[in-house]
Amino acid sequence: MKWIDSDGVARLAGYEALVEALREGFRAAIETPVRHHHDTGPATTLLLMPAWSKDWTGLKTVTVKTDNAALGLPTIQGSYLLIDNRTGAPVALMDGGELTRRRTAAASALAADYLARSDASVHAIFGAGALALHFARAHRAVRPLKTVHVVNRSRDKAEALVTALKADGFQARVSEAEEAVRAAHIVSCVTGSGEALVKGAWLQPGTHVDLAGAFRPTMRETDAEAVGRAVVYVDTHEGARAEAGDLIQAEREGTFSFDRVAGDLAALCRGSVKGRSDTAAITLFKSCGTALEDLAAAVMVHQRAG
Repeated sequence: MKWIDSDGVARLAGYEALVEALREGFRAAIETPVRHHHDTGPATTLLLMPAWSKDWTGLKTVTVKTDNAALGLPTIQGSYLLIDNRTGAPVALMDGGELTRRRTAAASALAADYLARSDASVHAIFGAGALALHFARAHRAVRPLKTVHVVNRSRDKAEALVTALKADGFQARVSEAEEAVRAAHIVSCVTGSGEALVKGAWLQPGTHVDLAGAFRPTMRETDAEAVGRAVVYVDTHEGARAEAGDLIQAEREGTFSFDRVAGDLAALCRGSVKGRSDTAAITLFKSCGTALEDLAAAVMVHQRAG
């Protein structure tokens, strides 16, 4: 059995290839039971995510440590075990943190490939943690992004991200929330916020909103007006109904109903629902994460490792 560390995952999981691997994964027959979600401490969540197809079985274990930032450590840590169904033998164990960060960004970029304007060039990113740079890079794999506005509570972290983005060839700056949203063609939120950061009143026609940070019903990154104004898509219906705080709270506040969800990623990838058809529409994609993405990404990494 091979071990693939975080550097290996990063080297093997380029964003463009990963987006295509996820596209094929959502088209395929992959079983994804509801993930196990356990609070094992005041700042610690344990997630167990199995998935299997005809050829492969995978299991990801993740810890979400919300107090790790103060220690200078990643919030998300984990590992991924990949099993060959022909023999039942484990064939690879890989760093789950890097796999998760990359597949999360690639899933949102995959959604943006169907939902964002084809000429989208301005990206606003809320949050400056471990996911932020991945989101900029992954979205650039599907859209001609040039400018990134960074919004974050900590100015130091925001400026560090701006420096990294500039080194990657982006034009980047630290911005205030309203300024960033009004300027952006794509707005990505990768925070652990419990309150709305993006206001619906700020959204301009044609904006695509990408929500990937809030992962509990009590968390949200947008207000109810933002959800109410948008054509809403999700990664999976089951995950959204259970965990998508932005949508759950907007429904409770009367601006949204889950019956209004236009489709999920599988339906978009299979062509059974349409993506953006109106350049002026506001679209919104809510990602809660699914083990399907992990399995598709892990298989690609394993096969590329040889």
